[in-house]
Amino acid sequence: MSEPVREPLRIGVLGAARITERALVDPARAAGHRLVAVAARDRSRAEAFAGRHGVERVAGSYADLLADPEVEVVYNPLANGLHGPWNLAALAAGKHVLTEKPSASNAEEAAEVREAAAKSGTVFMEGFHYLFHPVTRRLHELLDSGELGDLRRVETLVAIPAPEDGDPRWSLSLAGGAVMDLGCYSLHAQRMLARWAGGAPSLVSARGGERAGAPGVDEWLDAELAFPGGATGSARCHMAHDGLEMSCRIIGTKGEASAPNFVLPHLDDRVVVRTADGERTEHLGTRSSYAYQLEAFAARVREGTPVPLDADDAVATMTLVDACYRAAGLPPRPRSVVGN
Repeated sequence: MSEPVREPLRIGVLGAARITERALVDPARAAGHRLVAVAARDRSRAEAFAGRHGVERVAGSYADLLADPEVEVVYNPLANGLHGPWNLAALAAGKHVLTEKPSASNAEEAAEVREAAAKSGTVFMEGFHYLFHPVTRRLHELLDSGELGDLRRVETLVAIPAPEDGDPRWSLSLAGGAVMDLGCYSLHAQRMLARWAGGAPSLVSARGGERAGAPGVDEWLDAELAFPGGATGSARCHMAHDGLEMSCRIIGTKGEASAPNFVLPHLDDRVVVRTADGERTEHLGTRSSYAYQLEAFAARVREGTPVPLDADDAVATMTLVDACYRAAGLPPRPRSVVGN
């Protein structure tokens, strides 16, 4: 007997961000979901986006998109500082929300998003897509199996070449900075190891450097973490690096495993395992982590299948992000006040 066909999601897109094609459009098209509407500050950009990607219609504003009764899911890929306000608005409108990370500008705003999600009763998920890919799942399996022994050290680095000076990621008022754009992955990947480390990590120390000409905005930040079970962690990020590096290395008492690109595993799907028995390289597949993420989100919306990412998890991540900023002598990101 064949399985019942799942009803497609009816998705509305806030903005016409570049990431949307890779993060949502391609996976949605492959899975048969509907892109019902898109809205952007510049209507011509929304119309061009809709034409390129087969979106059914253009809404006149973000608020109009949220008011559309046919839109049941809102995807939020706006600049960081606009995540919180529009996540709150989408939840208040009774929509399910898939938001790009981070969920808000700071932990206080993330807590408000959590309250709004609880009140709405809809699904809220922050887009840490890497977590659903077989590369990360394999790292966790290696800890589960005992092959690596007890967890002792975790090292994560997420770094990219510098965006242009006018990029929103360099804007303090739009909640920019290396930790917000990149370091949240480094920190989140470490938080997801709590199960094998006696609990969630706490911050020991952090140091960072400001972007020239952008006071308060971190170009790089290094954080040292400690787990209750005695393991330690190094979570690093750099937004003006020589190249792209997104690595995760897990060290145990019996061996270690590393993923050269855990954030974008479709570019490098290797997991390298080293133990007393030797070294081996496993290939886990180059299917997009965003495709796995949208599958998990759709299963959560349609069948209630649990996912490891919810509003509680988002608050915990932002609390650690804020702590890193304070320890490095930098301010947590301010809230953005936005109009329609």
